[in-house]
Amino acid sequence: MNTVIELKNIKKEYKTKEEKIEVLQGINYSFEKGKLYAIKGHSGSGKTTLVQILGLISNTTSGDYFINKNNVKNLTDIESSQYRMKYIGFIFQEYNLNPYLKAYENIIIPMIINKDIPKLDREKRADELLEMVGLLERKNHFPSELSGGEQQRVAIARALANNPDIIIADEPTGNLDKKNEKVIFDLLKELADKGKCVIVVSHSDEISHYADINLLLEDGLLKEVKNDKRFS
Repeated sequence: MNTVIELKNIKKEYKTKEEKIEVLQGINYSFEKGKLYAIKGHSGSGKTTLVQILGLISNTTSGDYFINKNNVKNLTDIESSQYRMKYIGFIFQEYNLNPYLKAYENIIIPMIINKDIPKLDREKRADELLEMVGLLERKNHFPSELSGGEQQRVAIARALANNPDIIIADEPTGNLDKKNEKVIFDLLKELADKGKCVIVVSHSDEISHYADINLLLEDGLLKEVKNDKRFS
């Protein structure tokens, strides 16, 4: 096994004046490098909460979270930022590109705080990533000059800027048509095949055909599913 993420009895609850809401109720699961995981679940099942915990954006109520065998549940904000920079790349539904920066400049942004990538090497790495996603000839275009599918490919390149072990994609094709959806899922699968741990939250039924493992978040628990109509 090439485990990069290990969740041990992860629980998350929210308290209001009237009640306590248990969103995650004891998740035990390990994610490996070299695999694409698809996570589904109905609205309100806790997918966003789980993504935020995996991405070190939100803390757990209890339980242990390991990245490369290091327990990260009690990191300070600064330490969490360093872990995100080094180990985790995010891809969002809305692309989240800076509209005032060119494609290659958007990719360079995550490298600025990475001391392992010299300033003189940043544009070269951005070019390599743009070539990987098939957009090198568009490096000097602003987001407004790119299609939705092209913007998402730039966002994927940006997620890879610091060569993270983990890619977390939250509804990455939610704004795209079927043709561009296929392009994005093909890229994500390629990243998994190259050794990344790719975790995709998606409502699209197509993701099940790309996933090595399909997961369902239901009743606060995460479980593997096969031959389920939600993954047909």
